[in-house]
Amino acid sequence: MGSSPPCTDAILASGIQRVVVGSPDPNPLVAGKGIEILRAHGIEVTEEVLREECDQLNEVFFHYIQTKRPFVVMKYAMTMDGKIAACTGLSKWITGEEARSHVQRQRHRYTAIMAGVGTILADDPMLTCRLPDSKSPIRIVCDTRLRTPLAAQVVTDARQVPTILATCCDARDRHLAYENAGCRIVVVDEKEGHVDLQQLMERLGDEQIDSILLEGGGTLNWAALQSGIVQRVQAYIAPKLFGGETARTPVEGAGVPSPSDAFYLKNSTVTRLGEDFLIESEVVNDVYRNH
Repeated sequence: MGSSPPCTDAILASGIQRVVVGSPDPNPLVAGKGIEILRAHGIEVTEEVLREECDQLNEVFFHYIQTKRPFVVMKYAMTMDGKIAACTGLSKWITGEEARSHVQRQRHRYTAIMAGVGTILADDPMLTCRLPDSKSPIRIVCDTRLRTPLAAQVVTDARQVPTILATCCDARDRHLAYENAGCRIVVVDEKEGHVDLQQLMERLGDEQIDSILLEGGGTLNWAALQSGIVQRVQAYIAPKLFGGETARTPVEGAGVPSPSDAFYLKNSTVTRLGEDFLIESEVVNDVYRNH
């Protein structure tokens, strides 16, 4: 850490005379040192070429290095009328096979996956990556009162897939059954009726968890947005209509009081996946700048 990186040595040895740099290294221990070395050896260096595009390629690393917290991607699948389940609660399947395969690739890409206990109780998901020869993400369940059933799949195979239960319940006797099954308990403070998500991000960042795919329901998604922990949104949209006054939506909670209080998104892209569409956007979020 702090010395000239291996690529600098390789460039000097190769005889290259001109180097084009897209993004500067955000790590203060190495930032600018490699460029200084190259220039000191007479190599021409052009900086910040297509920087925005290069920054996006490295968004997880840059965010983690600068904040020491995970980069969080809020993902959900919904119909064109904004429903994540039918009025009966059934949700399999909203999107088609190609979109679901894309989700599996995202699970392989990010270090951890996070869901709320409501999702565990309703669907009993495995939260694993089902692609051949792939790694599954670390599973994180936000469970304020520690209600996850011991028979839930995230508990019964916790020795095969690392599983963290984030809770406000500090009763040691209630932890033991989960720990004996292979789960790890992380106790955090309570904030507005649920786990303090910012505190949880700090704890996970300390454990070098640099990225999280948030597959929560409407309650956890609202809490995550309100806490300012979300950097990107992935909305898979199926050309279907469910209707239903009580059918669940991707973001619930109290909601904002007026349109001007909305959570704003930027730099949106649209990708077609079979008959479905994926809209990806960055969250306009200044929370971390104050930390």
